[in-house]
Amino acid sequence: MPHYVKLGEIPRKHHIRFPRAAGESFKGEGLHYEHIVTTEGFDRAYSILYHRKPPTRVKSVELLREMAPRAAGPAPLRHHHIKTADLPRRGDPYTGRVPIFFNADITCHRCRPATAMAEGYEFYRNGQSDDIIFVWRGGGWLESNFGRLRYRQDDYMVIPRGAIYRLVPDDVTHEDYLILESAHPVRIPARYLHPEGQIRLGAPYSERDFHGPTELAVRDEEGDFAVLLKDRARLTRVVLASHPFDVVGWDGGVYPFTFNANDFEPITGTVHLPPPIHQTFEIKGYVVCTFAPRWLDHHPEAVRVPWAHDNSEADEVLFYVRGNFGSRKGIEPGSFTLHPQGIPHGPHPGTTLASMNAQRTEELAVMFDTQFPLQLTEEALGQDDAAYPLSWLG
Repeated sequence: MPHYVKLGEIPRKHHIRFPRAAGESFKGEGLHYEHIVTTEGFDRAYSILYHRKPPTRVKSVELLREMAPRAAGPAPLRHHHIKTADLPRRGDPYTGRVPIFFNADITCHRCRPATAMAEGYEFYRNGQSDDIIFVWRGGGWLESNFGRLRYRQDDYMVIPRGAIYRLVPDDVTHEDYLILESAHPVRIPARYLHPEGQIRLGAPYSERDFHGPTELAVRDEEGDFAVLLKDRARLTRVVLASHPFDVVGWDGGVYPFTFNANDFEPITGTVHLPPPIHQTFEIKGYVVCTFAPRWLDHHPEAVRVPWAHDNSEADEVLFYVRGNFGSRKGIEPGSFTLHPQGIPHGPHPGTTLASMNAQRTEELAVMFDTQFPLQLTEEALGQDDAAYPLSWLG
């Protein structure tokens, strides 16, 4: 996570008694209850939360259903253009996710929820993946056991695995998300950090661009509090005996945060630079990049679109947020393109010459490149433009 944060009341040291008035405490023990959230065992970033009651009190569990993404049938290796802008609204931000691509490291979803929360549960917890939720449209509050955090259009919401949360949209009919479920922790690229862990001067963002919870939402309540728990391909309903937001304080480096794509500071050169200059997040098995509005290359003879290239060791996916992507024709906001490893791709005919007089682009797009090949889902293939692989013929 970006940096150390402290919110609310915490004791002076780790793992010591944190008193609470005996008359108000669980079974008169006179304590708050420590809860450690770690990454990669106990070796990397962690946070410590303090609950009014033990967070381990489960009243019931119930398997709801399996929900593994289904791969499309056998097909040739080719480029894909998948149109998702007008997917029908369904479900909520958790059950309404439509899988598009997946491999062992990542599952990419689109989500256009019809309701803020379906019946039968009040909270969501991804038990085995970090959630990256890019807000294509909408805004509201992210509420979690770490506190409340405002989100807005073009935000990346990064929610660590294990966080119990819910989205409270301003207007659910405007909500529209790109969601990446990450099997591994989401991090700032190592090259952006100096040895002391601070973001380097000259990186495309700073700590000021990352926003964690601003206030706790302490709820000291007993009852039946249903959590929809996801672990890879299974949904379980877990009923807790106390409200999961009974946290009076926490500190550490693991917590939900937002980063707005418009706060990314693009780097340009005299001639076209390779995609890693747009890298935003680093995850084992893939990277996330932000193509933000920017000035273009300024050599007098610069070709201001990417060169034709092979993705020799990566599958490349772009999600088009808005604006005109200079090297593409026929692509609309809400579309994905998948350019798999093994086939070259480059500017569409006519875009190279057209770029010569361009000075700036207002495009916004999210890209992720995966180390291992992606599989398309049945849902993705239903939105695929079968003519796209031939679109370089002119």
